[in-house]
Amino acid sequence: MKKVFTLLGLALPLFLSAQTAKIRIDVDRTIGKIDPNIYGVFMEPIHFNGARMGLPDTVSFNTLYGNLYDPSSPLADKDGFRKDYIDAGKELKVTNMRWPGGNYVMAYNWEDGIGPKSQRPVRVNMAWGGTDNNHVGTDEWVELNKSIGSDNVVCVNLGLGDIQNACHWLEYCNYPKGTYYSDLRIKYGHKEPYNIKIWDLGNEVDGAPWELGHKTAEDYVKTAREAAKAMKSIDPTIRFVASGSSYYESTGKWIDWNRKVLEGLGDKINYLSIHRYWEKSPDYYTYMGQSAMDFDEKIRITADEIQTAKTKKDFTNPIYVSVDEYGAFGSNFRSVLSVAQCLNSFVRHADVVKMANFTMFTSLLGSDREKGTYKTPLFYIFKSFSNNCLGNSVDTYVACDTFNTEKYKGIPYLDVTSVYSPETQTLYINVINRNKDKAITADILPTSGEMTGKAVAGIIDSQSLEAPFSFDKQSQYIPVTKEIKTNKNGLTYSFLPHSFTQIKVEIKK
Repeated sequence: MKKVFTLLGLALPLFLSAQTAKIRIDVDRTIGKIDPNIYGVFMEPIHFNGARMGLPDTVSFNTLYGNLYDPSSPLADKDGFRKDYIDAGKELKVTNMRWPGGNYVMAYNWEDGIGPKSQRPVRVNMAWGGTDNNHVGTDEWVELNKSIGSDNVVCVNLGLGDIQNACHWLEYCNYPKGTYYSDLRIKYGHKEPYNIKIWDLGNEVDGAPWELGHKTAEDYVKTAREAAKAMKSIDPTIRFVASGSSYYESTGKWIDWNRKVLEGLGDKINYLSIHRYWEKSPDYYTYMGQSAMDFDEKIRITADEIQTAKTKKDFTNPIYVSVDEYGAFGSNFRSVLSVAQCLNSFVRHADVVKMANFTMFTSLLGSDREKGTYKTPLFYIFKSFSNNCLGNSVDTYVACDTFNTEKYKGIPYLDVTSVYSPETQTLYINVINRNKDKAITADILPTSGEMTGKAVAGIIDSQSLEAPFSFDKQSQYIPVTKEIKTNKNGLTYSFLPHSFTQIKVEIKK
C-alpha cells in the first residue's frame, strides 16, 4: 500500500495542472459602470542622458521634444506634433491626457510656455536635467488633445509654485474674457476658453526623496485646501484630484498619508490619485504574481480608506480613485502582460477607479530611430480594452490552479475580468494566463442569460517573454482571431501560456 500511495501522491500535481478551470460570469451582478476616463494617458518632458540610463554619457533623449513634438519631422502637423502619435491616440480612443507632469510640474512656471515661441525662456529642467525651451506650453497641449479628441487634465505646481500662480493658470484657461490672463489667451490667438474641467492639486507631494517642494501631509492639506478654495472662485465647475500616495517605503507611511489627505481635504476633491509602477523582479512568477497582487492591493486599500474617511467625516461628495500614473518598464512581452493586468485591475474595481493615465503616451507605440514608429503588443492590448471594454464590469468567479510567491499565496494562474453591455448584449471576457509554460483549458459558464452564436477570441501572445520588440517584426504582433463554438450553457477554450485573450460573445437574457 505504501508504494500505491506514493505513486498517487506523485500523480496528484499532474492531475491538478491538467484539470479544467471554471469561469462563471453573472451579467446581472454589476460591480460598477466603467468610466471611459480609465483609458487616459500621461505625458511630461522627461530628459534622459547616458548617465541616467546606465550608458556612456553620449545618449540624449526626451520623451516629448524630438519625439512626440518634432516640428522638423515630415510627419509633424501644423502644431509640430507627429501625426503617427496623434493617429495612434485616435485609434486607441484615448479619453484624456494628464500634463505637463509629473515631477517636472513641481518646478514649472506655466507662464514660461505661452506667447511667441521665439520669446519663451529656456529653463533648466530641474526635475530631470537638461534644458527646456518651453515650446510646448498650455496652448500647444490643448491643441494636441484637440487633435486626438481627448480631454485635458492639468496638474498644477504645488511644489515650488504657489496658489496664486495656479489661479492665474486657471484664469488663462477657463475665464471667458475681460481679465488680464483671459485677455492674454485671446491675444495669443485663442478666443474661446478651454474649459478644462479636471485639475490635479500637485504631483507626488509625499515623495520626499525625489520631489521638488515635498510637503508633509499636514502642510499639503493646508495648501491644497486653500488652492481648491481659490480656484473654485474663478471657475466653480472644475473638479479636483488630490495628491495621494506614491512613496511606498517599508513603514507603510503611504497609508497614513492617504488617510490624512482624505480626512483633511475630502470635502474639496473628486478623486484621490495613486501612482504605482510594476515592480521589477528577475523571477517570472514574482514579477507576474506578486506585483499583480501588490497593484490590486494598493487600489483596494485606498478604496477602503476613502469609504472610512467619508463615514468618519460625513462627506457627501463622491470620491474616486485616479491611478493617474501607472505602467511597466521594458519593451518586451513580459512588461506587456503586466500592463494587461493593470487594465484588468481597473475593470475589476470599476466601482472606485474612475480615471487612469498610462505612462507614457508615446510608449504605446514602439519606436525605431531609423525606421519610425510601429504597433507593438502593448498597443493592441490597450486597444482591446479601450475600444471594447465599455459598459458594466460584472461579477466573475474563477476556479483554477494557483501559485505562490514569497509574499502572497494562492495566486490564480488565470486573471479574468468581464465587461457586459446591456444595450448590445455583448460580453467581453479578458483573460491573462499567467502560467509561464502551460496552456489552461477553462469552461466559461454564464450564470444568467444564454450564449448565442459563435464567440470570437482575439489572442495576443509571444514565444519569447524577454525579446525586445522590433520594427521588422511588427506584423507578428497583430492579434490572431479565432472563432469558438458556443452553446447556451457556455463555451470551452484553452488559453495559451503567458498570453492575453479577449473573447467576445453575445448573451441573450
